[in-house]
Amino acid sequence: MTEFDSNRRALMAGAAMTGAAAATGAAFAQTDQSGGGEAPMTSQAADFPKPPYPRQQQPWPGLAQEMDPQPDHGEETYRGTGRLQGKRALITGGDSGIGRAAAIAFAKEGADVAICYLEAEEPDAQDVRRVVENEGRTFAAFPGDLRDKSYTTGLPQRAVEELGGLDILVNNAAYQQWVPGLEDLSDEQFEQTMKTNLYAMFWLTKAALPHLRPGAAIINTSSEVAASPPEILIDYSMTKAAILSFTTTMAKNLASRGIRVNAVTPGPIWTPLQVSGGQKPENLPQFGASTPIGRAGQPVELAPLYVALADPAFSYSTGQVFGATGGDPQPAG
Repeated sequence: MTEFDSNRRALMAGAAMTGAAAATGAAFAQTDQSGGGEAPMTSQAADFPKPPYPRQQQPWPGLAQEMDPQPDHGEETYRGTGRLQGKRALITGGDSGIGRAAAIAFAKEGADVAICYLEAEEPDAQDVRRVVENEGRTFAAFPGDLRDKSYTTGLPQRAVEELGGLDILVNNAAYQQWVPGLEDLSDEQFEQTMKTNLYAMFWLTKAALPHLRPGAAIINTSSEVAASPPEILIDYSMTKAAILSFTTTMAKNLASRGIRVNAVTPGPIWTPLQVSGGQKPENLPQFGASTPIGRAGQPVELAPLYVALADPAFSYSTGQVFGATGGDPQPAG
């Protein structure tokens, strides 16, 4: 979810990524409905905004509805095919960015959705509610702070009560703030990053396990920086590498119980995380420009990966890492 020097080195995930691409299907609606043999996402991808982006900054945690351009989470562009009919999902950080794109895609695929988010993000969360409920799906909202253990460990039970069960857990919420160097990384920021990105994932996954049955899926959001961390994201990069280790370990631990655990490693994605301290403000106009695709990704472009990993049809994929990096190298599982 961040951009860094193009001279990085990382391992490639290889065949796993090929499988995910094949599994995504026709997720995007065509902007040209005139017919013909055009691929469903071709015209839509061509319409995504490219650098330079307007220079902007928001106080943390930021709101998607105040970004310019506003991110595409799939409100109008994602087309579902019923792949998650009857499933129940809990998504952290589901108000905006990648979590919101997953929530919308899940609903359009037939799932009921619960999201958690900070109280300051309520305006964005209400936008998600409207989309999910317009799809005829049940929506549950749980505002709060994932650093609060009692709040976090109570989320799975609340989701079960609101949705009638729990089949999919998406550990997505993250805290990211750039610093010039280690001397500038305060104990307070370090603790907030660790608790939001790691402690919460540990607490939530552990609390969810009693509710997950064979066929359930856990999807963790890591990042391409897990392999090649930029110098300004010290604590954030540490957590994203740890998430990959947690994913691999839990996949092995839970395989006998029929629960799959996989990770997604985004590249530079246009979300509030970036405009509220995640990147240097002077770097935002060219955010994502150094990728082979030449732009930042839109949250909706990751939605098909989360749907595929939640889909029971992906039953032989666990402990895998799936990337959406705009052509940058990605870490391997």
